[in-house]
Amino acid sequence: MFDSIEQTLETLASQDYVADVGLATSIFLALRMGRALFLEGEPGVGKTEVAKVTARALQAPLIRLQCYEGLDVSHAVYEWNYARQLLAIQGRRVEDAGRAEHATDGVFTEPFLIRRPLLQAIDASHERTPVLLIDELDRADEEFESFLLELLSDFQVTIHEIGTLKAEHRPVVVITSNRTREVHDALKRRCIYYWIPYPSADKELEIVRRKLPNVGARLGAQVVSFVQGLREQELYKLPGVAETLDWAEALMHLGAVELNEQLVAATIGLLLKYQDDVDAVRGTLGHLLVARATAPVDHADA
Repeated sequence: MFDSIEQTLETLASQDYVADVGLATSIFLALRMGRALFLEGEPGVGKTEVAKVTARALQAPLIRLQCYEGLDVSHAVYEWNYARQLLAIQGRRVEDAGRAEHATDGVFTEPFLIRRPLLQAIDASHERTPVLLIDELDRADEEFESFLLELLSDFQVTIHEIGTLKAEHRPVVVITSNRTREVHDALKRRCIYYWIPYPSADKELEIVRRKLPNVGARLGAQVVSFVQGLREQELYKLPGVAETLDWAEALMHLGAVELNEQLVAATIGLLLKYQDDVDAVRGTLGHLLVARATAPVDHADA
C-alpha cells in the first residue's frame, strides 16, 4: 500500500484523502525510514486525518494523544491505579500486625498500571504495529516536548517499580502542530517534516466532491470559490477545509442549489468562529464574494 510514492497517492485516494506529491513523499519516507512524520499547518487542513487514513490503510490500531497545556507523564505515559491498589491492600490485610507490611506486596506491578497513549504505543501485545498520533504538540509545554524527544529516540519507558519497557516494533508516529508556538529544532530533526498548506481551489473542490458526493456541482464550486475568497482577506481565523465541508453539508441539508447573500448571512457561523470576522464579511465584502462565487462558470448541476 505504501511501497512507492505513486502507490501512497493511490492508497490515500482510496481513503478519500486528496494529497499532493510532497505529502505522499513525506509519508512514504517516514514509513520506509522508521521516522516520525511531523505535520504543520493551519487548523483544518487535514493533518490529523493523515494519521487516521494511514491507520485505516494499514488496518492498524490508532492511538491518539491529544496535547494540551499542562500535559504531564501521568496523563501521557502511565500512572498507577490507586483505587485498585487500595482495594488490594485492604483485601490482603492480615490479623498479624507484624505482617501488615506484606499487604502492599505486588501492588506496584503491571496489573495495577494504567497505560496512557505513549505507553500503549510501545506495548508488545498489539497484533499490528499501531499508529501513534500526537495531536497539536504546540499546545503542550516545552517540558513535555523534551520528554517526547527522549521517547522518540529509544521508544522505551523506564518505570522505577517495574523496569524498562521497550517497543519490539516501533510504532508509526504522526505529530501535528498548528504552530501556535515553535517546536524545538531538536525534535523536528528527528522527524520527516512537511507543511500542509491551504489547498488550491481545484484540490479543495475535489475534496468536497469526494467527501460529499451528493453536493451539486454548481453549489460545490460556489462554496469553494467563496471560501477561497475568504482566505484572501485579513481575518483573525481563516476557515480550513473542515469548515468548508461542514458548510457545504449544512447547505445541502437546507436544500440549497446555489449561494445567495441571504443564505450566506444565515450560515456564515459554520465558516467563521469570531464575531469580528463575521462583521468584516458582512456588507460590501460579502456581496463581492458572493458575486464572484456565483459568476457564470462551466459547471452543470450534478
